[in-house]
Amino acid sequence: MSKAGGDGGEGAGGSSSEKAQPPEDKAPERKAQGKAGATTIGPGWTKVSCPCCMSEQIEPLVVVKLGQKVRPETKRWLIRLIGAPQKDGGAALLAHPGEDATGDIIVVAAPCCALLRATEELGLCKPYHNGDIAAFSYNDRDNFKNSDNMEMFLTLAERQYIVKYELDALRAQRDQRIPGLPDSYLLKSRDSIWQKLGSFGVIVDTFPLHNPSKLKSLCKAWYSGNQLSQPLDSVNEYFGTSVGFYFSFLDFYTWSLLPPAILGLSLMFYSGEAQKEMESVSGSQATTVDDESQSMFSGHMVQAVFSMIWSTVFMELWKRRSSTLSCRWGTLNLTERFSEPRPGFHGELGVNPVTGRMEPLFPGWQRDLRMALVSVPLVGLFHGLVVLGMVCFYWGETQVKQIHKEWNSLVSQPLLYLPSMIHIVYTNMLATVYRTVAQSLTEYENHREESAFENHLTAKVLVFTFFNNFAVLFHIAFFKQDVPLLRKRLASLLIVSQLVNQLTEVVVPYLVDRFLSAPLRAETEDDPQEDKFRNQGSLPAFPGLFAEYIELLVQFGYLSLFSCVYPLTAVLLLINNITEIRTDAYKICNLFRKPFCPPVANMGVWQLAFEVLSFVSVVSNCWLLLLSPQLQEVYQESKMSSVNILVLAVLVEHVLIVVKVILAFLIPDEPDWVRIKRERIEYTSMQALKHQKLHSEES
Repeated sequence: MSKAGGDGGEGAGGSSSEKAQPPEDKAPERKAQGKAGATTIGPGWTKVSCPCCMSEQIEPLVVVKLGQKVRPETKRWLIRLIGAPQKDGGAALLAHPGEDATGDIIVVAAPCCALLRATEELGLCKPYHNGDIAAFSYNDRDNFKNSDNMEMFLTLAERQYIVKYELDALRAQRDQRIPGLPDSYLLKSRDSIWQKLGSFGVIVDTFPLHNPSKLKSLCKAWYSGNQLSQPLDSVNEYFGTSVGFYFSFLDFYTWSLLPPAILGLSLMFYSGEAQKEMESVSGSQATTVDDESQSMFSGHMVQAVFSMIWSTVFMELWKRRSSTLSCRWGTLNLTERFSEPRPGFHGELGVNPVTGRMEPLFPGWQRDLRMALVSVPLVGLFHGLVVLGMVCFYWGETQVKQIHKEWNSLVSQPLLYLPSMIHIVYTNMLATVYRTVAQSLTEYENHREESAFENHLTAKVLVFTFFNNFAVLFHIAFFKQDVPLLRKRLASLLIVSQLVNQLTEVVVPYLVDRFLSAPLRAETEDDPQEDKFRNQGSLPAFPGLFAEYIELLVQFGYLSLFSCVYPLTAVLLLINNITEIRTDAYKICNLFRKPFCPPVANMGVWQLAFEVLSFVSVVSNCWLLLLSPQLQEVYQESKMSSVNILVLAVLVEHVLIVVKVILAFLIPDEPDWVRIKRERIEYTSMQALKHQKLHSEES
């Protein structure tokens, strides 16, 4: 780790104007690195004592925005804390006060050794000298390619996340007061310093900085031209693997919609079914049972079987692509150490029985009690509101049908869509409110690890989303058994939901930014660098990828569960997603601050959610086949009892599930070359650990 020198406090306070000079043999490399993108703000950086970390130019990575009433002595104390060695309770990073000690920002960078040590802690894999990929080891750093040039060795997103990682890990080593604050603002031993300073109002925000030249090049290659492919490696380099995996999945999913879209168009038009479908969706009763049964054999049944096979093959092929990207981006071997508690975790200070560290402790039974007495009832209440909305939807459907029957005019026909549209808006509003409530409930449950917090939050939202979006469709399909109503509902969802999403996610943020926020951020090339950093901080925080994954999950549900009754589902989703790729890219590049993105090996819990829907699609499509008029005629002609029909449906369902399992088994989750690389990394890590143990025993 780089260490702050004895006069680091003066440098942190801005009174020193010296620059760290690199050794003779390293100067050319460091200068080349500076030309690649590093920037010098001016004198005042905290100093490092490690020779390999000295550089003429330093790359600003993160900005810490302070509260307006923070006094200079508080800011100087915080700068010294950021630059202090880890053994002294610091973050071992580089800090700069901005214009002066009275300004409201601190610019943070990272020395070479801090980045390399964090790379090992995170378990990132990097290119070895022989061209292979290996888990990075700090002690073996000289054998890794470009380990002396951080801009080539680590991506911009990785460097910025490591700064956040080190700042979040700051813990108070003892009870202490903060200079410049009242005595009541006390840091207790093992408190999360960064979280406490946020609650005290000392730190208002922490955000990574954009690199204007890299961002401009990325925008040009991503959404400004007519290219169909996405620069996924550039996206990963600039925004991180979590964003890279999302856009890779969106791209893979979008082009995977081509086969079901072509099939849907073929079934609709070449089978002579298009007019009947349009009449059915519009509520017309002109189609006869005989005509519909003839068309349903070519559309309903073929689409149902295809949807089951497609959803399985799609997910298996995605897992192969995901493992390939994980290997290419160096996240194949991420470590999950027994980490410090997340910043929002609180409890009574005590000794952790596993690690022996002093940290906040919170009994598991209290967490379980909170979930049982508070979380579960509130989640149940929102599910009840979903049922209430469904009852009102059916009541509205009955009323407008009666009005249309009495009036029978062009004026009354559009009213047939009104209940569906109102219910869609209601479910979207309910989902927005629920996500806020779910976030608060998960905070109240007080989970120790960040992964546990994210899993519980995602589970709450996923269960509600499935119920909120699909309850009405399942009720229409399996209880009312009203195929025309199911088609009309799907058409309304696919059209209205996509329009609402595009309006709320892109159009409204763009208009607000264009006419309200952008004029306030106007800047020129001659403006001070600190003012440009502040302008980046004036953008709204990136809301994350949660809503984006939810949108794709709901889409996937419509397609895999119910597309057999509305073959144009894939066509509408394909058109929407082609624009979605560009609008999402524009949004993350221009309308929000650059987000911190931790390294990830895959989509995490979202991949499991898509696999569950893929499995449910077998059951759904199998039972929708029973609604086929062609099969119903067969049942009537053969005089099969309801029990026999049910038994036959269950047998067919199980056969299809077996087919799905066989397909999943025949398509490996990862290519052979990825499996070999992963096993080689594991073997190399085991050998390194064995060698380290032998060396420690000999010494």
